[in-house]
Amino acid sequence: MKTLDITQIKEYLPHRYPMLLVDRVLDWEAGKSMTAIKNVTANEEFFNGHFPHKPVMPGVLMIEALAQTAALLSFLTTGQKPDDKSVVYFIGIDGARFKRPVVPGDQLKMEVQILRNARGIWKYAAKGSVDGQLAVEAELMCTMRSATDASQPAGQ
Repeated sequence: MKTLDITQIKEYLPHRYPMLLVDRVLDWEAGKSMTAIKNVTANEEFFNGHFPHKPVMPGVLMIEALAQTAALLSFLTTGQKPDDKSVVYFIGIDGARFKRPVVPGDQLKMEVQILRNARGIWKYAAKGSVDGQLAVEAELMCTMRSATDASQPAGQ
């Protein structure tokens, strides 16, 4: 079993608080899959406005947490670390479904599998669950570009 703690995760993801949404990697296999967790706490910034009377993790942040897990798997698979010369773009979300709310005190368990990597486009099957109950699922796509080409649309 291969794991990563938060210090190791920060070596591969450029995100920082409050946008770093992966707390620990439980297991991963290069070129195949990763299982990671996000501990959802009551003092998350987004709960101040979403919603004060009934705090719920925004769906877009659940998708972002899955995308960060996918990016982490891609970096580990290729043996690359992000630098000032490259940008990772999130280029697609297909079939996103939200099955249950994620609330303070939950632990979002994220599972990502690489479906394919062709011509610099990575595609993943991703799902997140809480206590064994599916919370979110989607197919995600991303690509890596040089920072000098970052203004160009994906696929060019």
